[in-house]
Amino acid sequence: MQDRAVNELLRVAPVADDLARRFQEAGFSLALVGGSVRDALLGRLGNDLDFTTDARPQDVLKIIRPWADAVWEVGIAFGTVGAQKEARVGDADRSFQIEVTTYRSEAYDRTSRKPEVAYGDSIEEDLVRRDFTVNAMAVGLPEKEFIDPYGGLDDLAAGVLRTPGTPEASFSDDPLRMMRAARFSAQLDFEVAPEVVTALREMAGRIEIVSAERVRDELNKLVLSAYPRRGLTLLVDTGLADHVLPELPALRLESDEHHRHKDVYEHTLIVLEQAMALEEGGPDLTLRLAALLHDIGKPRTRRFENDSRVSFHHHEVVGAKMTKKRLTALKYSNELVKDISRLVELHLRFHGYGMGEWTDSAVRRYVRDAGPLLSRLHKLTRSDCTTRNRRRAAALARAYDGLEERIAQLQEQEELDAIRPDLDGNQIMEILGVNPGPAVGQAYKHLLELRLENGPMEHDAAVAALKGWWAGQRG
Repeated sequence: MQDRAVNELLRVAPVADDLARRFQEAGFSLALVGGSVRDALLGRLGNDLDFTTDARPQDVLKIIRPWADAVWEVGIAFGTVGAQKEARVGDADRSFQIEVTTYRSEAYDRTSRKPEVAYGDSIEEDLVRRDFTVNAMAVGLPEKEFIDPYGGLDDLAAGVLRTPGTPEASFSDDPLRMMRAARFSAQLDFEVAPEVVTALREMAGRIEIVSAERVRDELNKLVLSAYPRRGLTLLVDTGLADHVLPELPALRLESDEHHRHKDVYEHTLIVLEQAMALEEGGPDLTLRLAALLHDIGKPRTRRFENDSRVSFHHHEVVGAKMTKKRLTALKYSNELVKDISRLVELHLRFHGYGMGEWTDSAVRRYVRDAGPLLSRLHKLTRSDCTTRNRRRAAALARAYDGLEERIAQLQEQEELDAIRPDLDGNQIMEILGVNPGPAVGQAYKHLLELRLENGPMEHDAAVAALKGWWAGQRG
C-alpha cells in the first residue's frame, strides 16, 4: 500500500516534486500530508493537495509566490497559505488547489470558539495533533519517504477511525473533531474505534464552544457523503446530535404498546436514502436536508386518537417552522432556509388530494406553490413512501406518475411554470381607473385565483371578470 501511494503521487501529482525542490533549495522540508496521503492510498487522489512544512508562513509565501499561478492568504493566521497551480499531467492540463501549512498544534481553552495556534518543529509533533490516524500519514518530498508514526496505514486497511493520541486529548484540542468523526465515518464507510465512541459520549457537550458555521460545514459534508446514515447514527447514539441537531434524536418516539405508528427516526433515514437514489447530477444538499427534516414536526403534533389511531395533524406546518429556526441557528443562507422549509411544508400536499383524479385547478395550485422546487418536491414526495405493503406502494407510485403526467399535459397547454393573472397591474389600473394601492393587489389576487381555478382566459373575459369583481367590491 505504501508503494501504491507513492506511485499514485508520482502519477497524478508531479507538481509536488517541483514544489518540494523549491522548499529544499530554500533550506526547508515539505511533505504531502493528511487527506491527500489517505486518498492516494485509496487510489483516489484528486486535485486538492495538502502539504506541511517546517517553514513559517512568511517563508512559505516567499517560496510559493514566484511559482504559483495564484496565492491567497485567507488562512495565514492559522499557518496556512493557499495556492493554485496549472500543470500538465500526462496528456492533460490540470489545475491543482494547494495548501501549505506550517507544523502546528491547536488547542481550545474552555471558553474560546477559536483555536490558539502554536508552530511546531517536527513532522511527528504535527502529525500527533491531527484528528485521526488515517489523516496522520505523510510522504516526505522529494525523497518519497513514507511517514506513519501512529499506525494510520493499518487503520486504513482495517477501515477504522482512531485518534493518534488519546481521543480525549484530541477532542479537547478541537471539539469539532467529534463532528469530523461522524463525517469521515459517513464519507469513508469506516467504523469508529470503541474508545473514540466512548470519548464522543463523554465529551459531546464540548461541541457547544464551536461556532455554528464550523458545525454547519461538517454537517453538510456528512449529509452529502455516500453513507450519511452511518454518520447521523453516530451523532444520535453519542448525544452529539442533542447539541447540533436535536430535532433528529427527538424523532425516536417511544413505542406505544400497540405499535400504532412506524418508527419516525428509521423512516426518516430511509427517506433520505431513497431521495439520494433519485438525485440527478450529483448530491443535492437542499433535497437531502429536506428529507432529513421533513418529519421533525411529528413529535410536537403526535396525538393518540379514540379510535386507536395515532395522528400528527399539521406536522408539516409545525415542521417547516422548526426547520427554519434550526437552519437559521446553524447559519445557513436565507435562500437555503427558505427552500428547505418550503419543501418540508409541502411534502404532504400530494396526499391531501387523495388517490383520485386531479382537477386542473389542483394541478395548477400544486405547481404554483412548489415553484422552482417542483422537481425536488417530486423526489421528496416519492421518497416519503416507505410502506412495506407492496400493493399500497405501487398504488402511490402510480398515483404520482399520474400527477406528473397531468402536470406535463397542462405545462404544454398553459405554461404552468409562470402562472400569472391574465391582466397585469397596469392593465388593472387602466380598466378600473384607479391609482396604485391595495385595490390593485386585491384585484390581481382575485384574477390569479380565477386563473388557477379555470385556466387561461381570453382578454375580454378577463376584463369582464375584473369589472364584475370591482362592482361587487364597490357595492
